[in-house]
Amino acid sequence: MDDGKPTGPQAKWWSRPMARRADGPEPDGGPAPAATPKPEEPTAPDRAAAPGPAPAVQDQVPAAPDQAPTAPAPPAPDQAVPRPRPAGQPLHEPDEYGTPPYGGPGPWAPAPPVQRPTPAHGTVVPPGAGGPSPQYAATNGAGIPAPAPTDGHTPPHPQPAGGFAPPPPQPQAHANAPHAAAAHEQQPGPPGHGQQHRPTQWLQYDPWGAPGQPLTRPGPPEGAEPGRKKKRRGGAFAGVLLLALVASGIGGGVGAYIERNGGLTTVELPQAGRDNGDRAPDSVAGIAASALPSVVTLHVSGTAESGTGTGFVLDGRGHILTNNHVVAPAGSSGDITVTFSTGETASAELVGKDSGYDLAVVRVRGVSGLKPLPLGNSDNVQVGDPVVAIGAPFDLSNTVTSGIISAKQRPITAGGEKGDGSDISYVDALQTDAPINPGNSGGPLVDSRAHVIGINSAIRAADSGRGPESGGQSGSIGLGFAIPINQGKRVAEELISTGKATHPVIGVTLDMKYTGDGAKVGTKGADGGPAVAEDGPADKAGIKSGDVITQVEGQRVHSGEELIVKIRAHRPGDDLDLKLIRGGKERTVTLKLGSASGT
Repeated sequence: MDDGKPTGPQAKWWSRPMARRADGPEPDGGPAPAATPKPEEPTAPDRAAAPGPAPAVQDQVPAAPDQAPTAPAPPAPDQAVPRPRPAGQPLHEPDEYGTPPYGGPGPWAPAPPVQRPTPAHGTVVPPGAGGPSPQYAATNGAGIPAPAPTDGHTPPHPQPAGGFAPPPPQPQAHANAPHAAAAHEQQPGPPGHGQQHRPTQWLQYDPWGAPGQPLTRPGPPEGAEPGRKKKRRGGAFAGVLLLALVASGIGGGVGAYIERNGGLTTVELPQAGRDNGDRAPDSVAGIAASALPSVVTLHVSGTAESGTGTGFVLDGRGHILTNNHVVAPAGSSGDITVTFSTGETASAELVGKDSGYDLAVVRVRGVSGLKPLPLGNSDNVQVGDPVVAIGAPFDLSNTVTSGIISAKQRPITAGGEKGDGSDISYVDALQTDAPINPGNSGGPLVDSRAHVIGINSAIRAADSGRGPESGGQSGSIGLGFAIPINQGKRVAEELISTGKATHPVIGVTLDMKYTGDGAKVGTKGADGGPAVAEDGPADKAGIKSGDVITQVEGQRVHSGEELIVKIRAHRPGDDLDLKLIRGGKERTVTLKLGSASGT
């Protein structure tokens, strides 16, 4: 083993008398033949060899005490040749005392064992050359003898009483030889037995350790204890598999938790702070905030039916304007309950109503803090102006919708459930696309300044055609109609003042079955009298039975309903210019509107 020491010739620890040729050094490699010894040069057992090349290491089998050694190893070139001695005679007399550590018979003293490379723990060292001498192959690695089997050629060494057998002579290895020099060469054996391989083992020896304790513990031979290795390998595999299963289960649980909860910690999303709630006055929010405190929800119940509608406060005395068809179910003895935007409720009484205009006024008493809703001017409204409708569609109070004015002066009729025409309403309405649904009736339609410009009264339902808002329960299709506030203001004032409203009239009975273009004056009146009332506005203007009126104040008229709507859009006493056709000729007449009491 190369441990950093000088690699030149090394002094021998001990040597055995060997014969060499007298005529010169022995050749390299292989054993040298025995030479005739010189009797006058006995060799001391502990003489050191002179420097020189060392012969190859050879395994020698020690001879029995009573037998001369065979096949001696060649001595060093400068080693003295011992004198010849009789065969079988030992060099010294046996030690009768057998004093340790010398032990049994032998002509030499025991020498320290040769240090060999120490293999790693558990390494199996195959038998062969380069290992320790046979006596160490039969020990526990610290020089303690152990029984060795015999091979039939070499007798076993006797064990002295002291328990320690002297080691046989060992040849010297060349100082520059590798760890296992000449390990695979055949070594000479006893005479007459030819060449044979001597099994050896690497010595596991620690010169600095405690006696009897080898440096490493010899491991089992390769292939030994296969069951334990397989069991250990199987246990390790099972442990790894169990660890993988546990890790995958934990990972799956954590992943599911993260997926469901969005992470392992509480998620907090960015959010804007609270503002002061101020909005532009002309925005929908600003308009709604200004108008909502003046809007109320009406719950009406009578002996036969009930209904829900909307109204708004006209003054501080508790007058509220709404539609006639909203309060109609109450009759003369029903209940009307008003709910304000704050949630407070109060009972209301009917002040007056008019079916021709579809308007009614109710009043609450004992309520303070009322906020009247300002009234606008419907004559100033233009198509496309933004509007906001407020009401309680399907009893959802304080609902706000927005839209525009879609058209003006839409002649519509509503009601007519009685069959005699006394409940039909004629309205020159404002059309809007702000959603209006059942429950919005009587609510305000306000402009961008939160001023009332109309009273929501009717919708065009997809299933029933033109009709009152209360006549069908279908939703809005974007066709809503409101009574202009100018007309509603006049009627409300009359209802509050007298409980009744007046209608402008021209004093004629119309033929409602006429299918031509325009409004045709009938041949006789409803009571069987003449169609043109005597001394009435039409009679004074020269209108005759059978005339067809085609225009009112320059606006085209296509039916009798449209003529009534256009006339009721004015006040009694207003002057009107009419165009008519008589005998194929067109005429223009001017008349002053009369007055009739409403119902």
